[in-house]
Amino acid sequence: MKKFLTNDFLLNTEYAKILYHNYAKDMPIFDWHCHLEAEEIYKNEKINSITKAWLGGDHYKWRVMRAVGIDEDLITGNASDLDKFKSYAATMPNLIGNPIYHWTHLELKKYFDIDYCLEPDTAEEIFNITNEKLTQDDFRPRELIKMSNVAAVCTTNDPIDDLHYHDLLAEDESFQTKVKPAFRPDKAISIEKDSYTSYIKELSEVAGVEINSFDTLKEALEKRMNFFKEKGCEASDQAFKYIPFEKISDKEVNEIIKKKLNGEKLEIREEDAYKTALMIWLGSKYNELNWAMELHIGVIRDNSTKLYNKLGNDVGADATNDEPWAENLANLLNIIEQKGAIPRTIIFPLNPAEFYPASTIAGSFNRGNDENVLTAQIGPSWWHIDHKEGMLDQMKIMSATSAFAKSIGMITDSRSFLSYPRHEYFRRLLCRFIGEIIADGEYPWDEEFLGNMVKDICFNNAKNIIKIDL
Repeated sequence: MKKFLTNDFLLNTEYAKILYHNYAKDMPIFDWHCHLEAEEIYKNEKINSITKAWLGGDHYKWRVMRAVGIDEDLITGNASDLDKFKSYAATMPNLIGNPIYHWTHLELKKYFDIDYCLEPDTAEEIFNITNEKLTQDDFRPRELIKMSNVAAVCTTNDPIDDLHYHDLLAEDESFQTKVKPAFRPDKAISIEKDSYTSYIKELSEVAGVEINSFDTLKEALEKRMNFFKEKGCEASDQAFKYIPFEKISDKEVNEIIKKKLNGEKLEIREEDAYKTALMIWLGSKYNELNWAMELHIGVIRDNSTKLYNKLGNDVGADATNDEPWAENLANLLNIIEQKGAIPRTIIFPLNPAEFYPASTIAGSFNRGNDENVLTAQIGPSWWHIDHKEGMLDQMKIMSATSAFAKSIGMITDSRSFLSYPRHEYFRRLLCRFIGEIIADGEYPWDEEFLGNMVKDICFNNAKNIIKIDL
């Protein structure tokens, strides 16, 4: 019987084993898109329990617990840490084929030296072992980052954030991992939301610009972008249910903004027109700033009103959208390019059906550059598709439609300091994917070249696209 989670986990050819153990395994990590907080990294307070570390804010885990019928009180409610952990352990045996099963056990093995399965019979023992280790100074957030060989992290920050803790981390010479902000203007883009008007007031105050038109909105955002640039920002990120494209004049955009700020209801066409105009301008500014532009596309958010009213957003009630947006993306990038050049662009479809359109659209905008990187490409599988087949499908389509050796690699997209084995998971699958191609005689075995390719995809390509000084 094959043992679970051996050193050759997921590595199904000798080529894959060589590439992983000799080249991928020990490469540093650049976690260029995550949801860690700079404040938590700076304060470096002990994590008081494995339940908090795993279930405190991880909607991935909440979803699977709900899927097996666990009561909400044992997921997000007031039950004890032990009872919640036991409920999570009871969920585990049901998760065959689910990446959370693999991630959980990779984390137990990497951080806590536990190489047996989490299940109801082992729950209390694992709860006690992990909690005892979490009391030690070696398991504070910064030490976990160091243990994970993380060279740099890009947090996700709103334009109004003061980035105070980024400053403090930059001044702290005792912590070597770089922590840089990424600019995420979603709240300024999402004009359809009821909170838009109050957010614009906040942005006005922080930027020192009274926002009452498109020009003043751009002035405020440009001030904040320049502030972020001073703090070491090298990337932007924006998320869309679908990519809009409604081309109108700036005068019409002004009317839409005034209408919204006056409390009037907008038509969907007006919302899309506003977002189109703002993204064309943002994309051009990102290029001027030499920032990378990340586009996360295809989320239907807060599907359960009951859960939203009880817990808020980001609680495991989001899903994959199937609304078409490919032609809109092509049109958007085309106009940004006409205004100068598109920034280095990473496109994240949440629907795998969009991998082909997104990758072939990206290929339309690749141009020569001093960095010798892809100007545009599809990003790694994320959220609902960062499982084994989702990652392999992304690799297959990326390799079939672009230059796979230039791929930007993996992200955690996580709020947890224990989530870095997701990079190990990706790297094992990366070497599996390449190894199978070699084993099938579809590419020659050149260990030095392929080893360097693996290193590039694991780390080097990302630092050349997200231009952080490492």
